[in-house]
Amino acid sequence: MNCPRFHCPMPLAVGQNLDLPERVAHHAINVLRLRGGDVLTIFNGAGGEYRARIAGIERTRVRVEVSGWLATEREPPLSITLVQALQAGEKMDLTVQKAVELGVDRIVPVISRRSVLRLEGERALRRLEHWRGVVVSACEQCGRNRLPEVLLPERLEHWLARNSPAGGVRLMLAPAAGCSLANVQGPPVGGAVELLVGAEGGLAPEEARLAGLAGFLSVRLGPRILRTETAGLAALAAIQFLWGDLKEETTDV
Repeated sequence: MNCPRFHCPMPLAVGQNLDLPERVAHHAINVLRLRGGDVLTIFNGAGGEYRARIAGIERTRVRVEVSGWLATEREPPLSITLVQALQAGEKMDLTVQKAVELGVDRIVPVISRRSVLRLEGERALRRLEHWRGVVVSACEQCGRNRLPEVLLPERLEHWLARNSPAGGVRLMLAPAAGCSLANVQGPPVGGAVELLVGAEGGLAPEEARLAGLAGFLSVRLGPRILRTETAGLAALAAIQFLWGDLKEETTDV
C-alpha cells in the first residue's frame, strides 16, 4: 500500500509526538486499518510534508512520532483561479475535487443568472465548509501540500465589480468565441490565470458583457459544446498543458 497522506491543521516539527486529529484518526483506524508501527505522511498546508510513524493506538486515539521533513512541493508554476458558476447536484463537488487535482490555487463559486443552485446565508456557509472538506481530501489524494482557497459564493456581477484585473490572463469559456485557447498568449512563469465558467446554459449575455468589460477574453474549446462540469476541467487541463506542468514527463497515471 502507498504511504497514506493526511492533512493535520496544526504546528508540525521533526521529533514531535502528537495525537492525530479526530477525523484523521478515524480514517486511519476504521477505513485504512492502520496499526502500530505503520508509516504515514502528514502535512499542515504550510508547505512541505512530514514522515511519521504510528506509536500507539488507544480506541479512537492515534499517537504518532514525527520522524522527518521533506521540502516537497507539487504546485504548478502559475496561479490559477477558477471562477465557477454554481452547478446543480453533485456536479460542484466533482468540479472542486478535480480542479484541486489539476492544480488550481483558488476556487470562486459565483451565482449566475442561469445557475439552478442558489446558496445564501447559513446554507451557503454549510456548503462552503463541505467544499473545503472536499479540497482537503483531494490534496491528501493527489499529493499537494498547500490547500487551495475556496471563497463564499456571491453573485457574479458583484464579484466582477470588486475584482479588477491584476495583470494576469482572464479567460471565459464561450462555444461561439472566435478565439481558441491555443491562440491565447499565456502568462509568464509565475503569472496568473483566471478562468470563468458558466453554469448549465452558460453565461447570460449581460454577464458575458460585464466579464468582457472586466478584461475576460472569450475562448472556445473545440467544435463541441461541453457541459459545465466538463468544460471547466477540460480548460484547466489544457491551461496546465500549455502553460503549466502537465506537459512534464511523469510515471504517474
